[in-house]
Amino acid sequence: MQPVNPHILKLDQFLTELDRFDLVIDVRSPAEFALDHIPGAVNYPVLNNEERAQIGTLYKQVSPFAAKKLGAALVSRNIANHLENHFLDFPREWRPLIYCWRGGERSGAFTHILNRIGWKAMQLEDGYQGFRRTVIDGLEHSAHEFSFQVICGMTGSGKTRMLQEIGALGAQILDLEGLAVHRGSVLGNEPNIDQPSQKGFETALWDALRKLDPSKPVFVESESKKVGGLHVPDALMEKIRKGACVELRSSTATRVTWLIREYHHFLTDTDNFKVKLGLLTAHYGKVQIAKWSEAIDAGHFPELVEELLVKHYDPSYSSSIVRNFPAYSQENFVELDSDSDEAFAKSAKAIVAKLNA
Repeated sequence: MQPVNPHILKLDQFLTELDRFDLVIDVRSPAEFALDHIPGAVNYPVLNNEERAQIGTLYKQVSPFAAKKLGAALVSRNIANHLENHFLDFPREWRPLIYCWRGGERSGAFTHILNRIGWKAMQLEDGYQGFRRTVIDGLEHSAHEFSFQVICGMTGSGKTRMLQEIGALGAQILDLEGLAVHRGSVLGNEPNIDQPSQKGFETALWDALRKLDPSKPVFVESESKKVGGLHVPDALMEKIRKGACVELRSSTATRVTWLIREYHHFLTDTDNFKVKLGLLTAHYGKVQIAKWSEAIDAGHFPELVEELLVKHYDPSYSSSIVRNFPAYSQENFVELDSDSDEAFAKSAKAIVAKLNA
């Protein structure tokens, strides 16, 4: 019978214990860490990207024993560097949680050394793979546990800003676009910022939901199943679409002004603006795209934005909102008088009041 390792954190204890650790250390390679990791974790790899590939090749082409010998040398050297450069100032009471891919060799070596020094290090059972199962199960559970209040509204009505105002009033919000780092349309990518991986997005969703109270409603924007290149988990999307809806309405003029403020980067990076509009060629043809490009060159941005709203975004919204959100009703709406801070604050209070009515 194998002795119980006192330095293993069982997966069923992970959620209750996670926030009690002083630091969560991901010892996987930087490439693995970049794809997804436990929220708040720092990356102190015991094998870098190149070393991990080298060991994998040696394992397959020579032998597992040869790979383990070189791997031990590299891991030992890297752990020593981390100790010297990052950990020497930590007190004896310091309590880190350490994980790798499966909760095996890499995290085991790191945890063993830290405990031999005298720190209270723990190794996560099943590593990242165990954490990933926790995320998948947690999102499925959240889809059944939470109820959602959906903020609907045409493009440019300020739904994301309204979510922020509602959050400032103390209500619970789930900002899907913020978590996905994308504004949810053909023009919606954030400048100079990549979206997370699909796994990273799901982890961010899981982490946001675990901090919310399921006994209280959560405000969320009406979204399609995809936010940029990322997919909202099916069960969660289905539950959101069953939520009660309130529509945020504003005039076309207000929406144009708001969009020019929010997408000001396209006014300076006009080549990128043209490239994005070029993605609509299949819908509108080369002649229309050429006319829009000419409007960009001429600096006729208010006129162009209004035409894009009327011709492209508004019809798309009108056809999809009723189809995808069965609780949507044209009679349940709040007016946004302008794109001023005062107007957003006023409308946010009105939306929250509707919930409490």
